[in-house]
Amino acid sequence: MPKREWPLRGLYLITPDTADSASLLAGVGRALAGRPALLQYRSKHPDAALRREQATALAALCREAGVPFIVNDSLELALAVAADGVHLGRDDGDLHAARAALGPERILGVTCYNEWTRAEEGVAAGADYVAFGAVFASATKPAAVHAPLELLTRARRELQLPVAAIGGITLENAPQAIAAGADLLAVISDVFDHPDPGGRAAAYRAAFGLPG
Repeated sequence: MPKREWPLRGLYLITPDTADSASLLAGVGRALAGRPALLQYRSKHPDAALRREQATALAALCREAGVPFIVNDSLELALAVAADGVHLGRDDGDLHAARAALGPERILGVTCYNEWTRAEEGVAAGADYVAFGAVFASATKPAAVHAPLELLTRARRELQLPVAAIGGITLENAPQAIAAGADLLAVISDVFDHPDPGGRAAAYRAAFGLPG
């Protein structure tokens, strides 16, 4: 089966972590109007049934909007809800096994923190993109390691993969990350805390020079 060509450039929208499913779905529905490149479901809630319920509903919203749906941390959940891919950190399982389970058509994203060797491991495992962060101070993960913008530049130059920037990204500092080499900007609060999530998401498309 040939590998699907995903448009991995633009806003990589990540959901806020909340048990309020109605609020989550309403906010995501508004944000999807701004046509992000990807939507990632990120939840640390201990209730597995809630996570599956939310992921299933979000997958349906994304299919309707034509936006690829990614699950954070859990290959099992991604497969269970027929997500378009999974995003894995260092403690979330073997990358080669994940690639095999996903098959060639689904997306495998890899968190690299500030570690170049982790990015090389992602490339070797068949990742579709690598992510570095935090590139700016992050309210979501205040203790996160800092990944300098120069890492994005090096990755863009040396790796044959799209590069995602994570951590503290706003519309105001987005141009710095894009200029450094980011193909994707991972954002939570700057979109979901905005009174117009769809308009804010659309503004990120404009920052990349993508059509409205």
